[in-house]
Amino acid sequence: MDTLKSEIAAVAARMVVEEGLEYGAAKRRAVKQMGLPVRTALPGNDEVEDAVIDYIAVFCAETQPGELLALRRLALVWMERMIVFRPHLGGAVWHGTATRLSDIYIQLFCDDSKSAEIALIDHHVAYVPRTVTGFTGGSVEALSLHARCPELGEEVGVHLLIYDHDDLRGALRPDAKGRTPRGDVSAVRALLHDSGP
Repeated sequence: MDTLKSEIAAVAARMVVEEGLEYGAAKRRAVKQMGLPVRTALPGNDEVEDAVIDYIAVFCAETQPGELLALRRLALVWMERMIVFRPHLGGAVWHGTATRLSDIYIQLFCDDSKSAEIALIDHHVAYVPRTVTGFTGGSVEALSLHARCPELGEEVGVHLLIYDHDDLRGALRPDAKGRTPRGDVSAVRALLHDSGP
């Protein structure tokens, strides 16, 4: 990666960790903050993630592991609540780069796209329906809500992304770094078990 892209990635990483921005928004804001042209070539998400890992190691090494553990525990609670929809955890909480400002992203693989929404309504859970870009590049419905995280003492954004049941086949292909891009309930339980008490 060239020097300018590395600098953009480093500035974006700080925004991701300190402000809870998503990678795309952080990269665009980094370009603006650095006074660069709008069309400046941006680093990829993998480069930003590497910079986030570096930033956490230097500035958040004492606090981030506990915050990540709290978010993974909260994610598991929601995954267990939505177990009939084959939940898979993705994003920073799955990959281990989340901090207290990170949101939780859970992908649901449903036979009927409205069934997860009906489940939330039946349990009187307030949510906001949105359309976001999914892992296949197309638009998917997201049900966004706020959940209390007792360990952090604050509200955390939880986003339930609704996919067709058939999308699960392609969902577990390794990413560019050779990692599993998301994990099911048993995989998240294993992460928590490996993290200690």
